[in-house]
Amino acid sequence: MQVKITAPFISKIFGLMAVLILILSMATPVQAEGFSANFRGTEIHEFINTASKALGKTIIIDDAVKGKVTVRSYELLDAGQYYQFFLNVLDVYGYAVISMPNNVLKVIPAKEGKRAALSSLKTPAEGDELIMRIVPLNNIAAKEVAPLMRQFNDSIGIGNVVFLESGNALLITGRADVVNSLVELAHEMDRSDQATVATVALQHASAADVVSIVTALFRDESRTRKGAQPGMKVVADERTNTVLIAGEPTIQARVKGIIQQLDQEKASQGNTKVIRLKYAKAQSLLEVLSGVSANLQDDKKSAGNGASVSVMKNMVIKADELTNALIINATPDVMSNLEKVIEQLDIRRAQVLVEAVIVEMQNADGLNLGIQWANHYGGGTQFGNAQAQIAPGFKGGMTEVFKNANGLVTGFYSGNWAGLLTAISNQSQNNILATPSIMTLDNEDAEFSVGQDVPILTGSQTTNSDNVFNTVSRKTVGIKLKVKPQINKGQSVLLQIEQEVSSVAENSSVDKDNLGATFNIRTVNNTVLVESGETVVVGGLLDKSQSDSKSAVPFLERIPLLGALFRSTSHKESKRNLILFIRPTVIRSTEEYEQESLRKAARFRSLNAQSLPLKAHADAQLEMVGSAANGVFKQVQRQIDAFYSQGGQ
Repeated sequence: MQVKITAPFISKIFGLMAVLILILSMATPVQAEGFSANFRGTEIHEFINTASKALGKTIIIDDAVKGKVTVRSYELLDAGQYYQFFLNVLDVYGYAVISMPNNVLKVIPAKEGKRAALSSLKTPAEGDELIMRIVPLNNIAAKEVAPLMRQFNDSIGIGNVVFLESGNALLITGRADVVNSLVELAHEMDRSDQATVATVALQHASAADVVSIVTALFRDESRTRKGAQPGMKVVADERTNTVLIAGEPTIQARVKGIIQQLDQEKASQGNTKVIRLKYAKAQSLLEVLSGVSANLQDDKKSAGNGASVSVMKNMVIKADELTNALIINATPDVMSNLEKVIEQLDIRRAQVLVEAVIVEMQNADGLNLGIQWANHYGGGTQFGNAQAQIAPGFKGGMTEVFKNANGLVTGFYSGNWAGLLTAISNQSQNNILATPSIMTLDNEDAEFSVGQDVPILTGSQTTNSDNVFNTVSRKTVGIKLKVKPQINKGQSVLLQIEQEVSSVAENSSVDKDNLGATFNIRTVNNTVLVESGETVVVGGLLDKSQSDSKSAVPFLERIPLLGALFRSTSHKESKRNLILFIRPTVIRSTEEYEQESLRKAARFRSLNAQSLPLKAHADAQLEMVGSAANGVFKQVQRQIDAFYSQGGQ
């Protein structure tokens, strides 16, 4: 059979061959497809655009991405190799690539990788791509694993490992290769064969009851945290009364601690009470209770928030200063004893009203006290004979008591306080410096201070321009009185007295050496036992002063011989005696406090209303303590004798 070859047939043959050649030419590059990786001084944006075309991905470039790329490769890379090459180059220049949905890549500075939206959790990744993974744990605590795994993460700060306590899981971010390695490490550490079994033998509690409590406790805790707890199982062996704990060692230790607290004798189970104090301070009472028993070992700890704790054997005591309360956890027998002690200590403390008169007497003439006594019946008697003999065997009057006294003289006076004030103030030679009245608690300091700050020249400096700069400090001068009363059995009061009276000396500013002012300081430190309502007298602090004055008739004083007739000089010497009268009055109840307040108010009203020094007061509160109307004169003489009593002649 002969085939006739015609022109149309030949043209068809050539057409088919052309199509075949075209197909072969397109198939050959696919099999041998490769990408060149040679760049020299190429702008990084151009490098990213080239990679976008080669990878067939849309790439978003952050505005902060700048620079040039130089890299050389002598081999052709396939698509996967080229993508890793692209990631590695950007990593070298400090940039990171984040894979986004819809085949989109985003190039950002590596330091901003933590704040960027990372790739999907289900997307597999490798190399330097930034990704995020959540790894749930079953047998170990994520809180304990996270710090360890952070040490294996990126050192440049891109990656991070945090724990999700609510779900006991790890959240790992960073470069894909590092994150994948950490995920494998976490799974390896969370293997179930890491869990062990521990046994706890119970001495007092029931194993079934303990397991029930522990299981409920962890179930409630898991529900509160809204997440799973690390694998842990607690089983009761009732035959041996033992609890078996299966889980990670840290969980076992926690469960053991709870079981030990539950495994207590019923009689030894303590209770907790909050005792609100009425009068005592919680912190002070805590220190007392901590040392109640010598066989209790005290271990004080700070609890913060204005509270402190005393942890001792069989009891724990906490003082809450904000509410002034004691929180006590102790066994019933210890609790009962503590409540009795607290009841005896938490009592209303007695107070002491301290009244004082600080008086300065001139030349001892002020000791001629005309003591005015007033009584309820409206009569008044003034004892103005200061020269009368005041004690058997003692010659001289009242003024002789202090006239030759150069040291401290102390006496007691139990007469009327208002009368004493009137007697002192009626003497023109007396200068009452202060009459403080202070109420204070038993065994608490009471302080009174009145004065002024006096400038003192401490230095002087002259500059090159002849300007003088003075350095001045200040010193407080005046009257200071500090008293600490201690109430003893009965109505006696132990008084610790500290008194200081200071002033600037006369003419002290005229100093030849320019050494500054001179100060007169008189102090008393004394301790005395006195009955409530009795007055303590502290005196004999003498201060001598001398002054010279000159007077003359102008011009005539200069006449020779006769000039002496027209001028005169005088020398004056005076003594000032500082005396302190102080009277403590014990006040134990509200009624006594109100009575004392009424007495003070009546005294002030009477002093303002009186027109004559000898006016009698009808207020019974102003009567002489312990006296009756028919025994006034005898009582006065006994009080004066006691006040100025001295033995011998």
